[in-house]
Amino acid sequence: MIKNKLIAIPTETVYGLAGNAFSETAIKKIFALKKRPEYNPFIVHIKSFTYLNEIAKDIPPDALKLAEYFWPGPLTLVLKKRDCIPDSVTAGSDTVAVRVPNHLLTLELLAQLDFPLVAPSANPFGSISPTSAQHVQNYFNTEIEVIMDGGCCERGIESTIIGFEDNQPILYRHGALSIEEIEKVIGPVALQTNSESKPNAPGMLSRHYAPITALFVTTNINQTVKLFRGQKIGLLVFKDSLINDGILDKEILSASGDFLEAASNLFGAMHRLDKLNLDVIIAEKFPDKDLGKTINDRLERASKRK
Repeated sequence: MIKNKLIAIPTETVYGLAGNAFSETAIKKIFALKKRPEYNPFIVHIKSFTYLNEIAKDIPPDALKLAEYFWPGPLTLVLKKRDCIPDSVTAGSDTVAVRVPNHLLTLELLAQLDFPLVAPSANPFGSISPTSAQHVQNYFNTEIEVIMDGGCCERGIESTIIGFEDNQPILYRHGALSIEEIEKVIGPVALQTNSESKPNAPGMLSRHYAPITALFVTTNINQTVKLFRGQKIGLLVFKDSLINDGILDKEILSASGDFLEAASNLFGAMHRLDKLNLDVIIAEKFPDKDLGKTINDRLERASKRK
């Protein structure tokens, strides 16, 4: 891998647009290709837990406990950065977001490199995250020289992000690891999941992960469908719905009602519906627990604001 080139890499969460975390040239290319605002920081992907001290310092005990317990895995920690991490990676902040991805191909790649990778999702800024190599190809076509095809992403939704203020854990972004799982390891975690002007971590902007088609989130599918009678409607539902006639385009995220399966299928279903030239996508709000919180977070950020 040439140190200033970009490639697309698979992870267990979503595909990433990866470049050398120490290269200003690669970092600028990522911002330009994604059309991502430079105030929005990147996540640095490292090869192992033991590499953490190379890029972070003054690490809180709870952060070490979480890293040891969940890495490799869909957990990102926001920690005090070492000077080797460019300010462009962290949007000028003295903290860096870091994780060890849990995908064999990417771990093998990282093991061969003498630098970590920044790897924001491999999509134009604000659009639906990619969970397959084909999604990346659809977005960027020939603009990326190499797309590592690691199959469909197992988790299918971005990592959970935890930061620390005065050594106290704070949830910055709901993700593929539920807050309940995290609290079993370190106890209560405070929430701070929105920031428009200077986000502490990626994924904190209120409008994100959005299809081109207008998407509305509802607790009552049948009632909301009536509001759009006569239009081309696509449904995005958890287990199933009472809708029958007239709605041919329906994505069921988990027929068995499994949160993990639903999260894994979410972005793929959004991609499929967005290709159908619909007038509107109506999404069912999930139960507010476990990964339902994460799915609701993504749906709300993707939704059409009234």
